[in-house]
Order: sequence, then C-alpha cells, then structure tokens
Amino acid sequence: MFWRTVGRLIVVPLSFLLAAAAAIFILVTLGLERVTQAASRGQAGELGQLEVLIDLVWQGTVIASGFTVLPALAVAIIGEVARIRSSIYYIVGGGLALGAIPLLARLGADGGASLPAAPVWQVFATAGFVGGWLYWLLAGRNA
Repeated sequence: MFWRTVGRLIVVPLSFLLAAAAAIFILVTLGLERVTQAASRGQAGELGQLEVLIDLVWQGTVIASGFTVLPALAVAIIGEVARIRSSIYYIVGGGLALGAIPLLARLGADGGASLPAAPVWQVFATAGFVGGWLYWLLAGRNA
C-alpha cells in the first residue's frame, strides 16, 4: 500500500508534465500551421499588411496564454481523487480545459465576451485532446 502511494506520487506529476509538453508541442505546431495558412491566403490584399500583422500578433498572444496548465491540472486532480479510469473523461476533459483558455484570455484582455476565431478553438481543443489522451495512457488508466 505504501509503495503504491509513493509510485503514484512519482507517476502522476511526471505523466502530467509529459502530457503538458505534448499539448504545448501540438499547440505550437498547429498554431504555426494556422498562421502560415492565414498568411498564404492573400488576406494582406484585403486588409493591408499592418492589419494582418496586428491580427497575427494578437492570435499569437492568445496562443501564448495557453501555456497555463491550471484547467488541465484541475481535470487531472479531479480524475485522480475520484479514481476515474475512463479515457473519455481525460480526452474530453483535456479538450475542454484547453478549449476554455482562448475564451478566458479574451475575457481578461478586453473585458468583453467576444469569441475567438474557430481555428483558435480547433488548435486548442486538439492540443487538449492529445494531452488528455497521453495523461490517461501514462497515469489515468491506473487511477
């Protein structure tokens, strides 16, 4: 019993760190892909170079604010305390946890409830799904 608890105290934080690193990797790579797609669509002709650059920088700050792990940490703690072993819980929970970050970043930035663009939601949700799945694979299935 004692060694099982000590093992969980080592496995859970290590698994969470690996899952967070994988989610950040997906967030950055998909985010860069979306930026590249937006730049190659020729939006500069419609809005002008400066407006496109400002929009890309704003989207980058929203993505950079996603490096907080508090919502994902809440999902992992609730799953461990409640001994939830379902992969669906961790995958969907990870997607919702990271999917909420763009909304929270917008609420804190301008005080309004403006919604971010759909590609931002897609990038964050995909990163959350991957992070949740990896956490379940390493630690959640033995909760």
